[in-house]
Amino acid sequence: MARFKITTKHVKNCNGIRIEPGMSVEVITQSMSNPVTTNGGQIVVDAFYRIYGIDIKKAGCLSMNELDVEQM
Repeated sequence: MARFKITTKHVKNCNGIRIEPGMSVEVITQSMSNPVTTNGGQIVVDAFYRIYGIDIKKAGCLSMNELDVEQM
């Protein structure tokens, strides 16, 4: 199992959703692979929705250009 911290990098307003830099979530995965690129990033989408109530996929922020991934 691996634990990752995913943090937003930029301010973004898209589809009625505002993303601020520094918004972060932690996820635990079964594999060591990047959770943003694995299974369409669904675990990351679910974590942001659970913590902040936002859909980062709908906001167009589910990419390595917008998110910083750190393995803990």
